[in-house]
Amino acid sequence: MDLNQYQDFPKLDSHNMLSEMNGLPEQLDTAWREAEALSLSNFAGVKQVLIAGMGGSAIGASLLKAYAAPLASVSIEVHRDYGLPAWANGPDTLVIVSSHSGNTEETLSAMEAALERGCSLLAISTGGKIAEVAKKNGTDLWIFKHKGQPRAAVGYSFCLLLNVFYRLGFLPDPLEEINDAVNELKEGRDLLAPELPDHQNPAKRMAGQLINRWVSIFAADLLAPVARRWKGQISEIAKAWGQFEALPEADHNTLAGVVNPEEILAKTMTLFLQADSNHPRNQRRIELTKKGFMGEGLTTDLIQAKGKTRLAQMWNLIQFGDFTAYYLAMAYDVDPTPVAAIENLKREL
Repeated sequence: MDLNQYQDFPKLDSHNMLSEMNGLPEQLDTAWREAEALSLSNFAGVKQVLIAGMGGSAIGASLLKAYAAPLASVSIEVHRDYGLPAWANGPDTLVIVSSHSGNTEETLSAMEAALERGCSLLAISTGGKIAEVAKKNGTDLWIFKHKGQPRAAVGYSFCLLLNVFYRLGFLPDPLEEINDAVNELKEGRDLLAPELPDHQNPAKRMAGQLINRWVSIFAADLLAPVARRWKGQISEIAKAWGQFEALPEADHNTLAGVVNPEEILAKTMTLFLQADSNHPRNQRRIELTKKGFMGEGLTTDLIQAKGKTRLAQMWNLIQFGDFTAYYLAMAYDVDPTPVAAIENLKREL
């Protein structure tokens, strides 16, 4: 589809994914305010936090961990698997299970393990089996309302967790940064609107660069989970292959993998996400890694985050990635909402 024929987008976008993306700033703000009204135990004595989730429900946890890394007074682990690691045992470990549907089997498995081991426990969901188990066991339960896809609830999956960490005293008050992020998203939304032609719309131009390419997204520290988000959105929304890499680790292995196979590398697009808040040495690594890839003939591009605060920079690039994936879906003539392959696998399991 021609990306300038935005009037035709609804023919493909049967569930109006575009409205979900347009509502991201309001969702972020609403999620924080709703969290403030939810009851929460004091969880005294907690020394470490494990957040269990998968897919769209887990990305908020990864974003939280990256944001909290230089600020949090407790260690944080994101668990994308069944059960729990051995160290997660007893009340000094707070296990937060996050599942949009409440029926994610890996997350349910982690919840059952947390109950068996006597961990402190908080469940976050729209309902489902996780809510039932929480009610049965008298566990702290936060219910939020969202009818769309889990990936479209990223404002909830992040802000609810952020509120937990703030209220438990693990993080300083983030309200000013949240407000800055919301304002940045509102301003950015106007620049990415479907009505804007491709020569004025950076997300449409980026999507145009990604067509028929193998996409690799590189980012460091605060933005590493944003690169994961880009990869997930490209796969789920545009039904296209993608991967993400974290710096500086990628400079110790991936940097050498620019020789073979030539036919694949010739169709590879390497994107580098960067923010002013990145560690200075990681900013230098991005510059040199991009230069090295270009020297080997790979197509590259650099995307600079906007915003004054760390949260604003993080969410600015989340929004840009979401719109890029959406326009890539339109270019590929695919519906951005259904994920038949994932649903088929769940039925097979």
